[in-house]
Amino acid sequence: MRAIMLMFDSLNRRMLSPYHHLPGAYSWVQTSQFSRLAEHSVTFDNAYVGSMPCMPARPELHTGRYNFLHRSWGPLEPFDDSMPGQLRDAGIHSHLASDHYHYWEDGGATYHTRYSTWEGFRGQDGDWWVPDLREVNEPELLNNPRPVRRLRQDHVNRLHMADEADMPQPRIFAAGLEFLAMNHEVDNWFLHLETFDPHEPYFSSERFRALYPHVYEGLQFDWPNYAPVIETDDQVCSICAI
Repeated sequence: MRAIMLMFDSLNRRMLSPYHHLPGAYSWVQTSQFSRLAEHSVTFDNAYVGSMPCMPARPELHTGRYNFLHRSWGPLEPFDDSMPGQLRDAGIHSHLASDHYHYWEDGGATYHTRYSTWEGFRGQDGDWWVPDLREVNEPELLNNPRPVRRLRQDHVNRLHMADEADMPQPRIFAAGLEFLAMNHEVDNWFLHLETFDPHEPYFSSERFRALYPHVYEGLQFDWPNYAPVIETDDQVCSICAI
C-alpha cells in the first residue's frame, strides 16, 4: 500500500476549473493545478458528507461513523477506532503534515497522535505563533469577526511570512515532496497532507493576487461574514484567495 490523501479545508467546486461546466460556476477562477489533477482522477458525483464543519468532520474521517449525531467539536473518544492508528497497528506507516492549527488546540487534540509520525506548520489565521510584542501598524478592516487580540496575532504572523515559501501551505507540500523523495521506493505507507487554505482570512502571495487585477482601494476585506452574501459591487475583496 502506498496512498496519498490530500485535503483542503474549504473548497467550492463552483470555483474550481474542472467544474466550470456546471451551472453557476465561476469560469474566471484560475486553478490550473486542479485541472492537471482532474486529468488523472475519477470524480465521484454521488458522494455526501455528514459533519461538514472543521474538526467535527475529523472523527468521521478516522472512524467512518457520523459525528454530528451525538456530538459537535471535540477530540477522539476512548472507544474510537482511528483509521491511521489501525494502519499503524497493521504495519503500515501513516504520516500527517498539516497547518490546520485546530488539531493542536483544546478540543481538537488526539487526532494527530494516532499517526505513526506527524508534523505541524504554524501561522494560519490567529494561530498563537510568533511572539512579536513590538508595536505594529495593524490594517483597518472592513469586516471584523474576530477578537482584537486574535486579529493582532494574525497580522503579526503575516509579517513573518514575507516570502511565499514561508507560508504554511507551500511548507506542507514541500514536506510531502520530501516524504515521497525518502519513501517512494518503500512499500506500506499512507501520507495525509492537509492544508487550512483556502479558508478565511484569505491571505495569499502576490503572484496569485496578480491573476485577478482589481482597483479596490478600500479597507482590508479578507474575512466575510458567516452569512448569506450581502456585499455590494463596490466591496470587492482586497485580498484574493487561491
